[in-house]
Amino acid sequence: MKIISYNVNGIRAALNKGFITWLEAANPDVICIQEIKALKEQLDLDVFTNAGYKYQYWFSAQKKGYSGVAILSKIEPKHVEYGTGIESMDFEGRNLRADFDKCSVMSLYLPSGTNDARLSHKFEYMDMFQDYINNLKQSVPNLIICGDYNICHEEIDIHNPKMKGVSGFLPEEREWLGNFIDNGFIDSYRFLNPKKQEFSWWSYRANARANNKGWRLDYAMVSQPLQENIKRAVILTDAVHSDHCPILVEINQ
Repeated sequence: MKIISYNVNGIRAALNKGFITWLEAANPDVICIQEIKALKEQLDLDVFTNAGYKYQYWFSAQKKGYSGVAILSKIEPKHVEYGTGIESMDFEGRNLRADFDKCSVMSLYLPSGTNDARLSHKFEYMDMFQDYINNLKQSVPNLIICGDYNICHEEIDIHNPKMKGVSGFLPEEREWLGNFIDNGFIDSYRFLNPKKQEFSWWSYRANARANNKGWRLDYAMVSQPLQENIKRAVILTDAVHSDHCPILVEINQ
């Protein structure tokens, strides 16, 4: 199963930048999308169907033009779970899960900490999400959580490791992500690329992408029972529909 995760920073904007042509060429079995910034009713769903994605699931934020996640699949899932059942997490449309025969795939958009209020919300979300996943793994052990975690884990994951006072690279955020991994997940990219430095997000400011002053914020976290099934994990830096680029993981079924 080939899975791509992509924070598109607005699906309508990405479509205007050639997203469908890219999607057809990339040809994943499943794509997890974050920050769709749209309601399902605002989209021409036929463009995705015509690209081969018959099964489409959209979980928008209550606030228009904000957040939201989606999963598009060529394979019909057995079950789709919208949200977590935790209101403070779900009203912003941040979690969507599709269960397939041998694994379950989640599209996750973890909050950013752009100011003190949002940083407090981010930490609250992180704690609740960890508890939610701890419980979920008991019934769904073969879990792949793809998405924008809005955290760089290690110094290799950021262009300037001295930025320790900036949300996304705070010691407490990094510690949480390390604990999340230690609680039963594998960072698939780092597992297969232990010393490679690549990024998945660049600021629109100061020509950051051209200068490769980036951050690795996007992950495909694979639960430990699937470790032997991880075939490939790459960052698709050539895709330019967003300030993020897609990541890919291939799982042997």
